[in-house]
Amino acid sequence: MKISGARQDSFIKAPDPATACVLLYGPDRGLVSERARKLSASIVATPDDPFRIVEMTGANLKSDPSCLIDEAQAMAFGGGRRIIRLRDASDAASKVVDGLLKVATASDALIIIEANELGPRSSLRKLCETTKNAASIACYGDDVGSLARVIGETLGAHGLKPSRDAMAYLAASLGSDRSVTRSELEKLALYMGAPGTVELADAQAAIGDNAASALDDICLSAGSGDRAGLDKALARALGEGSHPVQILRTVARHFLRLHLAAGLVASGKNPDQAMKSLKPPVMFMQADRFRIQLQRWRPSRLSDALDLLSEAEMDCKTTGMPVEAVCGRVLMRIAQAARH
Repeated sequence: MKISGARQDSFIKAPDPATACVLLYGPDRGLVSERARKLSASIVATPDDPFRIVEMTGANLKSDPSCLIDEAQAMAFGGGRRIIRLRDASDAASKVVDGLLKVATASDALIIIEANELGPRSSLRKLCETTKNAASIACYGDDVGSLARVIGETLGAHGLKPSRDAMAYLAASLGSDRSVTRSELEKLALYMGAPGTVELADAQAAIGDNAASALDDICLSAGSGDRAGLDKALARALGEGSHPVQILRTVARHFLRLHLAAGLVASGKNPDQAMKSLKPPVMFMQADRFRIQLQRWRPSRLSDALDLLSEAEMDCKTTGMPVEAVCGRVLMRIAQAARH
């Protein structure tokens, strides 16, 4: 079965006891690992219990296909359900996993499969999406809501609260990989040294912004119709490891904020008031270009741009087309629209 949307977190906290196998896949490797740890912890409280947790890789499975079923059916010393984490899996594991699912019982170990991005034609993904006692969960980069929760949760554990400008900067700088996001936030907490408020200068001093700078340049270039700047920023972002889906979501957030600000202007606020009313507000270093775009784009054209971005993200996930090409093409279409 396919687990999506809000169901993902609740399922990971309390998986269906009848589920024998959970596939975690996607470009956000940090999120894949984090969800695998949480899923494991829902069954086995001690993360390094040698009697109840077994780790293997796709290479192990290839050299000894029977090892997965043998481990799945083995009894734990002292009782309790066991966990098997299968890392770096691919479609090569499909046949063995299919055989396991056909004979799995509720007393067998829970298999947690960790994989990279798997296209819609992936045999492993199809198997886990269509088999009753298996589950499939896609792990893409954080959206604006989940990223805000991660930032608040991680900093809150240290008694820290970001200011509005700091939150805006952190949201723009982080989010492409969950483990990197948490690592950077822990570095920020260490930099702060004590509970309190994180100001913009603190966030800028502690958090690297190379990837964020490229994403910001993509948003601002696309919205301004700067095709040369867009091409350069897109190449830089892809070269630094940003996934096309993450890029599309970042640009969509930018255009959604433009749409919200346009609505505020239509209700009687001036552009500066509208920009300050956004949550988080537009950062001062981007204010001039954002204001120009707000004057250039009509609400109906912003809606069209958001539709194009949504369709492009869906194409990246379902068509099997090269995701970099899909991303680049739609961004260039939007940049062209900005010039008319």
